[in-house]
This record gives sequence, structure tokens and C-alpha cells, in this order.
Amino acid sequence: MQIKQKASRDSVTNASRRAQIIAAAIDTIAELGYDKASFARITERAGLSSPRLISYHFAGKDDLIKAIVEEVYRAGATYIVDRMKAEDTAPGRLKAYLTANLEFLRDHPKEIIALTELGSHLRNPSGERHTTAEYQEPGVQALADLLRDGQRSGEFREFDPRSMAVMIRGAVEAAASRASGPQALDMAAYIRETVTTFLIATTGEPPR
Repeated sequence: MQIKQKASRDSVTNASRRAQIIAAAIDTIAELGYDKASFARITERAGLSSPRLISYHFAGKDDLIKAIVEEVYRAGATYIVDRMKAEDTAPGRLKAYLTANLEFLRDHPKEIIALTELGSHLRNPSGERHTTAEYQEPGVQALADLLRDGQRSGEFREFDPRSMAVMIRGAVEAAASRASGPQALDMAAYIRETVTTFLIATTGEPPR
């Protein structure tokens, strides 16, 4: 029993330390950029005693990058899916999808800046750089499925779901680089116009 309890405490401690390192890495990359975000800098930001503590939890910088991306996308997906689940119509789910995506960008500027910095350093399992299209593909496929469901229920008009999904994802991705900074969008206006545009495009009618 004592061994199991110790293992459980160690697991919680390790998860907490990993989360602490990931949060510090996001802050460091967002402030200094990828090239200057050394383990020494991240160690200082996290309040750790040695960079070896990062190496204990992550095999290297590539492993830490992967963990950052997975954490930000997990948090975003949870936020978006929870909002969509509250809707019982296809147009409602599309509106929730767009609104939640764009609000997440607005409310998590450091995470979005960090993801933008990491973009060119992401690698696929074969070790090659991820292309933008490759990285967006899972989201495009999931969105296309949502659109097909709306067509099957008769709530959306006939159109090519994949093409529409690519356009919708494009609108979200375009906002990511303009969510903060000197060229920041008026996100409330952007959300309103994006929702209106794509509800008209999918249903033929403006949102009610």
C-alpha cells in the first residue's frame, strides 16, 4: 500500500513539475523567441535549481516543443468542444466553434505567440518539418465532419465540406497572427463578422 501511495505522489509531483516547465517555456519563448529560449532561461523563469531538472522530464528541446504544442492544443480543444456541446443545432455548433476558437486566441496571447515561434521547428515522426497544411489537417477533417452532419440534417446547404472547412480554418489561422500586438484585430468585431460570413455561407441566411 505504501509503495502504491508513493508512486501516486511521485506521479502527481512529476505531472506538476512538467506543467511548471511547460508554462515557463511558453512565457520564455513568447518573450524572447525560440532561439533565445535556452534551458537556462527556462530554468530561471520556472524557479528551478538546475537545467538538469528539465532534462529529467524532457528528452531535449524537441520533446519540450512537442509537449508545449500538445498542451496548448489540448486546452484549446477542451474549451472549444465544451462550448460546442452546449449547442443542439448545426449552425449553433458552427457559431460556437468559431467564437470559441477566436476567443481562445484573444485570451491566450502568450500561448499563441509561442506556437507561432515554434511553427517552423515542429517535426513529424519521420523527422521532417511539418508543413502548415499537414499541421492543420486534423482540424480541417473534424470541421468537415461537422459540416457534413449539418448537411445530412438539412440545416446546411449543399457545398463541398472540405473546401468550406479549409476556408473556415484559414479565417481562424489568419486571426492567430493578429490577436495581439500593434496590428491586433478588434477581436469582438472579427468574431461577429466571421460568424456572420460563414453562417451565411453554410445556411444561406445570416445568424439570428
